[in-house]
Amino acid sequence: MKFIKSVQIAAGVAATALVLTACGGSTTPEATGSSEAAGPVTIGIAQYVSHPSLDAVVTGFKKGMADAGYTGDDKVKYDFANAQADQATNTSIVGKFASDKDMDLVLAIATPTAQAAAQSITKIPVLFSAVTDPLEAKLVSSLEAPGANVTGTSDKNPVKEQLELLKKIKPDAKTVGIVYSSGEVNSGVQVQWAKDAAAELGLTIEEKAISASSEVQQAASGLNVDAFYVPTDNAVVSALEGLLQTAQDKKIPVISADGESVKRGATATYGLNYEKLGEQTAAMAVKLLKGEAKPETMPVETITKVELYLNTTAAEKIGLTFPADMLSEAAETYK
Repeated sequence: MKFIKSVQIAAGVAATALVLTACGGSTTPEATGSSEAAGPVTIGIAQYVSHPSLDAVVTGFKKGMADAGYTGDDKVKYDFANAQADQATNTSIVGKFASDKDMDLVLAIATPTAQAAAQSITKIPVLFSAVTDPLEAKLVSSLEAPGANVTGTSDKNPVKEQLELLKKIKPDAKTVGIVYSSGEVNSGVQVQWAKDAAAELGLTIEEKAISASSEVQQAASGLNVDAFYVPTDNAVVSALEGLLQTAQDKKIPVISADGESVKRGATATYGLNYEKLGEQTAAMAVKLLKGEAKPETMPVETITKVELYLNTTAAEKIGLTFPADMLSEAAETYK
């Protein structure tokens, strides 16, 4: 049985290429047709918090831009800022980008930052990435036709397949604990997806909401469950080690929503490659900067496939062994 599954792109390519009028203080060589007259493009990158998945989006985005020829100070300048999960700082960052007359495009990473950017930045394109549900977050009018200056890539994860994976590695599991941030729209959405999937799989979801990452380990310790599921929740993922330690003490597996968390010690997942997600977002940015599309008609995209990630050391610590066919099909096996 193959463990690499395809995920449909949330929407296709825009039907007609449209010319994007000048959207900042600088213009690109591609848009003007004159590399001598044009200066570098300026891209603001606003990241909500530091953790490996979101960091990988930045890495992938810059790689994708470089692959498209945007490399060197004469072609592109980046203004990077990280809010470190502080909402006031988050608002300040996007406010600064909104007032910068030299800014050509803003990349907003994670739902809280994308929401703040959408509210403050209206005159230049805003691309989001690592946003689970752009509709629920009120970032776009529709996935096919966003309708304003905001579009991007979603990290919607295959929750049902991830819980099915739990049933494969721990068939006797009955209850699944989810610690999530009450302040993140994307987290509440994933909890509901998990409940819907669990009902079909004979599982029960036990949930615990937190308001800060410092509460993660205590919340996890208070759940009497057979396994943990970790959604793409920025507060939880940034404090993942506390939950992983609790799971190890309880001798129960952790199914994460992303592959980077498996590398850090979660047991397994069908997960997204966030560096690839960043590269995909860069491809959208190139179209906007070249004037080949407008954000209001550029459909939201998701990554095209998820892959199986396993951590054999994490499994051994709780007394689990992965089947041989699962090991052979894994895209990444961490030890």
